[in-house]
Order: sequence, then structure tokens, then C-alpha cells
Amino acid sequence: MLPEIEHYLLALDKLRESTGSMLNEATLEGLNWRPSLAQGADPANSLAVLAVHVAGAEHGWIAESIGNFPHTRDRDSEFIFVAASAEEPLARLAKVAEETRGVLSKLTPADLDGSFMKDDHAVRVRWAILHVIYHYSLHIGHMQLTYQLWNKGMASTSPRWFDRLPRAQPKSK
Repeated sequence: MLPEIEHYLLALDKLRESTGSMLNEATLEGLNWRPSLAQGADPANSLAVLAVHVAGAEHGWIAESIGNFPHTRDRDSEFIFVAASAEEPLARLAKVAEETRGVLSKLTPADLDGSFMKDDHAVRVRWAILHVIYHYSLHIGHMQLTYQLWNKGMASTSPRWFDRLPRAQPKSK
């Protein structure tokens, strides 16, 4: 596997882990709680909605667009999802992790340099992979704020930047 792909997979694993930790820490009420917003504002999303949404987006970009899997994503259903427990969103994250590993591990340098068409736009493969990483990061921020609002100001645990570093092998002298 290409070292570049290993780095992408590690980043995605860490982001899924952060998403999953908030799901595991919340009660059922917390999973489905939505912050109240001003009347007429777009509805805010619950932790469960955000988790299935990032899993759906990862599936759409990596499996469907890069891996040419059948188009099965139903984006609209992600935003009305109601969790019966943390198990379903966690299972979706685990399934998409397996899909992504399978698709990305087969990419060659030429594949990474390639592009595909999405909604009448040419999209570079590297851009799509990085977009999934950025998308997770954005919504993890939303999840952290939602968790904190639901939990009366108490934040969820979150890894520090150095907790996300790959384990480096010491250089020999």
C-alpha cells in the first residue's frame, strides 16, 4: 500500500474514532437531541444524524465515486435519522471504514493523480479523499458543540493533536 494512502487511512480512522467516542459517551436522549434554534432557522442536527451523515458522505465519495460501487447513498435520510441506540451509527462507521480501506488500498499513483466526474464536475481523486477528511473535521466540531450544549457545558473527550500522530520509528544513528 502506498505510504500516502496509509496516512489518509490513519487520518480517517482517527476521525471515525472521535465520532464514535461521542456516540459512546452520550445517552440515547443525547444521541438524538437537537439544539433549539431561532424560529425559522434551519434545523440543527443531532449527534446521531451527524454520525450517519459523515459515514454516508464517506461512502458516497470513496466507495461510490472513487471505487465505482453502486450508488446507494440516500443523503436526505441521513438528516432525519433517529437512533435507537449508538449501535447503528457505530455499525455504519465500521462498515464505511472497511469499504474505504478496500477502495483506497488498491489505488496506484496513477489512480491518485486521476479524476472522475461527479454532478458534471471533474473531481481529482486526491481532492475527494481530502474533502472527506475535511468534511469529518467540520462535523466533528459540530458534534462537539452539540454534545457540550446537551451535556450542560461539559465537553466530550477529544484527542489532542499529538494523540493523532502516527507512531514514528526512531531513527538509528
